Amino acid sequence: MTKLPVISGLDVIKRLKRAGFIATRQKGSHVRLEKYSENKAIKITVPLHDEIKKGTLSRIIKDAGLSLEDFENLD
Repeated sequence: MTKLPVISGLDVIKRLKRAGFIATRQKGSHVRLEKYSENKAIKITVPLHDEIKKGTLSRIIKDAGLSLEDFENLD
């Protein structure tokens, strides 16, 4: 099983943009990203921290509809 990487909020945003997400707004230290598919919109909020906590990163990847391997390949 692959372990979650230690990654910053900016790196998470860069990877999600490669997956088709668009940054729609920012409030303080949190950025909102959205991706529209045929029948639904996926909305994810990413904190701009130097290091994202493991549970937060896991939830972001899951909510984005990506596997850990897919997320790592977006690097």
